[in-house]
Amino acid sequence: MPDPASLAPEDIAHVIQVALAPAFLLTALATLLNVFSTRLGRVADKVDAASARLIGADPKEAGRLSRQLSYLRRRSFVLDVAVVLACSGAAMTGAAVLTLFVGALRDAATASVLFGCFGVALVCTVAAIAAFLVEILMAGRGVRDEVDHQKDEATDRGARPDRN
Repeated sequence: MPDPASLAPEDIAHVIQVALAPAFLLTALATLLNVFSTRLGRVADKVDAASARLIGADPKEAGRLSRQLSYLRRRSFVLDVAVVLACSGAAMTGAAVLTLFVGALRDAATASVLFGCFGVALVCTVAAIAAFLVEILMAGRGVRDEVDHQKDEATDRGARPDRN
């Protein structure tokens, strides 16, 4: 094992430069986690509102609210998956950086561990983005369903629905 003091400044600078790339991935993952958290809060607000309206609702409205709550439950599950994947990606990125620094101080074959950690981090990040995409699509569908419901309600009351 080489003495850390015996490493040339260029070698140390190279290790630091290589370690900065994963820092950008960590920043992106932190931003994604913030977005996921905000969206989960919005889902929770919608659950609270639907639950409050469920009390005293007629059977038809209760059925619709029950379906909406089931839908919101699925959305929250997809967001949970996205959060777990993003956190896993961040943890593996951290492990990759740690492996890089330990490898710089030890004369061991750390390349495969580094490659594995960073590879898993990238796979988790891509999977988290895919889960987020699914949740976004679910949210859009929920909005469209709510618009259709409001139009149906307006028609049932005898009002003229919008043509848009």
